[in-house]
Amino acid sequence: MRKRSRRVRAAVVVTTAAVLGVAGCDAVGGDAHGPSGTQARRATPTAPVWDVSPASVAAVGDSITRGFDACTVLQDCPAVSWATGSAPEVNSLAVRLLGRAKAATHSWNYAVSGARMADLPGQMAQAAVRRPALVTVMAGANDACRDSADAMTPVADFRAAFQEALRTLRRTAPKAQVYVASVPNLKRLWSEGRTNPLGKQIWRLGICPSMLGDADALDAAATRRRDTVQRRVEDYNAVLREVCAQDARCRFDGGAVYAYRFGTDQLSHWDWFHPSRNGQARLAEIAYREVVARGT
Repeated sequence: MRKRSRRVRAAVVVTTAAVLGVAGCDAVGGDAHGPSGTQARRATPTAPVWDVSPASVAAVGDSITRGFDACTVLQDCPAVSWATGSAPEVNSLAVRLLGRAKAATHSWNYAVSGARMADLPGQMAQAAVRRPALVTVMAGANDACRDSADAMTPVADFRAAFQEALRTLRRTAPKAQVYVASVPNLKRLWSEGRTNPLGKQIWRLGICPSMLGDADALDAAATRRRDTVQRRVEDYNAVLREVCAQDARCRFDGGAVYAYRFGTDQLSHWDWFHPSRNGQARLAEIAYREVVARGT
């Protein structure tokens, strides 16, 4: 009986110590290693809530955001830019978000015609100085629009440049929101524009040769070339989606610009490739819809 009693007492001591040890994990004191239970749940960081009413807008990108060929042949026309333009018929994203008066003083356009993704970090550095509440990105068409399909920007390089652009922004403007537009469907633009003789004459000046070169050619080689360019555009859009998803304050358009069916009214009648004023207005509509959508 004595041996049995000692065994019972030992079991009680061990059980008590174990219970106290577990309880000690939730206790507040010098040996506590951190919060748990309800406290741990409260300490878990949450994604920032997307602000549907940003107080300022900066734009980066290429000729589309500069309004190229929307007003005058082979000229920028930033007044009709979908992102920051002031033209009433476009009703740009900045005007929709800020109002016309505030957009004039709180929106900035750092896009450059001809820019590729490799140029975006430099543009982001300029935009970040303004500490904008929202940065719009539309870039990638020029990475696909090269002299040949072989000269297109490799997908890995495209990804690295976009990642560097976001890092550049974050170093100076860590809380800026980013709206990323998908690269347009270049093959659909070719399909729409190739029916216009004037447009094809302009294309011969060097507008997107990889897709628009030999516009009337429908042989196997030409078809293969255009399909190669189109696949690269799709790969670029996948990169934009994936990289943006890694940034809590970045929102990709879900392929909305790529999916939009630009018709002749939405294309510049100077080159039948860049958006017209009407096309710029449609881009502004898409961007506004994405930016003001509720969500985190």
